[in-house]
Amino acid sequence: MTTTPVSDRSATIALQPTDEETALREAVSGVVARFGHSYFQECARTGEPMQQLWDTLGELGFLGLNIPEQYGGQGAGLTELAIVLEEMSAGGCPELAMVLSQGIVGSILPLHGTDEQKQRYLPGIASGAEKFVFALTEPDAGSNSHNVSTTAVRDGSDWVVNGTKYYISGIDHADHFLLVAKTGVDEKSGRGELTLFIVDDPNPPGFDKQLIPTALRAPERQYTLFFDGMRLPADSVVGQVGAGLRPLFDGLNPERVLSAVICTGIGRYAVAKAAEYARTRRVWGGVPIGSHQGVAHPLAEAAIELEAARTMVWRAAALFDAALPAGEESNIAKFLASRAGMKALDTAIQTHGGNGLAEDYGLADLWSIVRLQQIAPVSSQMVLNHYAQHALKLPRTY
Repeated sequence: MTTTPVSDRSATIALQPTDEETALREAVSGVVARFGHSYFQECARTGEPMQQLWDTLGELGFLGLNIPEQYGGQGAGLTELAIVLEEMSAGGCPELAMVLSQGIVGSILPLHGTDEQKQRYLPGIASGAEKFVFALTEPDAGSNSHNVSTTAVRDGSDWVVNGTKYYISGIDHADHFLLVAKTGVDEKSGRGELTLFIVDDPNPPGFDKQLIPTALRAPERQYTLFFDGMRLPADSVVGQVGAGLRPLFDGLNPERVLSAVICTGIGRYAVAKAAEYARTRRVWGGVPIGSHQGVAHPLAEAAIELEAARTMVWRAAALFDAALPAGEESNIAKFLASRAGMKALDTAIQTHGGNGLAEDYGLADLWSIVRLQQIAPVSSQMVLNHYAQHALKLPRTY
């Protein structure tokens, strides 16, 4: 499959999908259909990754779309990667691992990694043979990344890490993880100076993890990570020491876009199932329940809001691929998509009545993963705070 290189793009959004995008959607949709939502349900139940689906997508080159060609990828962009994840989600198989490995780390390393780091890790990300997860959040920091308290202190040529990370997804099935730690304090602002590190071994000495029981229904489990004198070599630093915010945000904007397409994809999945159910379910007077406005209008409204959110998603992805500022648009996309996806799923459940809660109908088990997107990777309230301050020039309120 041919794709337009990112370097040749401008920040334009076509009125119609390109032939390449249409072919990509159809190809991914066809692959996911062979597995179906029941496959996701089984993996979520056992806590095992969707490895067969992952491997199939990797073999077809769909996991490396945003990775440069010289490292085994397709040299396309975030737009193409987001199409893959949206189609996975629309097929009932949302994948958090893609947000972390391809989205965050796959965006940061090409821009800020050393030549050795790129050669070592990007081919594995592109093929799907190796997975990264991301360790940023902490019990006392929440959405305030400046308040990270996990420290990395120099000891000879090594760094020694101490602290705790919280709600880290999928560490039990990762090959490596990208760690954010405080390596100093800015004398003027008093804020922590952050540095990114690659932790090559997912279970190194001085490291432990503990499962967090949650109601989240997904193959990826959540963990608390404990660092007690964990040592990292000097070449594990990504970017510049103490200047980790710049590479961090080069990964967080793709994270927001990919979180958004999980929601729009699940929303599409839910609306499609509800519309089919409303066309065939007959209760009152022998006519389909979809012939009643009380059923039809909520579904139509949910679908319209979903399409509006998707428009902002592709705008944000286009800006990112054109190497233009995309932070505001990525936040807006994530804000709108998380709400539209939740509304679409909730409306689909209501359309099904009691069947909406039945496992066989494959709707209610997706509730937690969509609801999560209003909390993480950035809460809806923090998006509003950011927009009010930076777009509306209102006083900072947080």
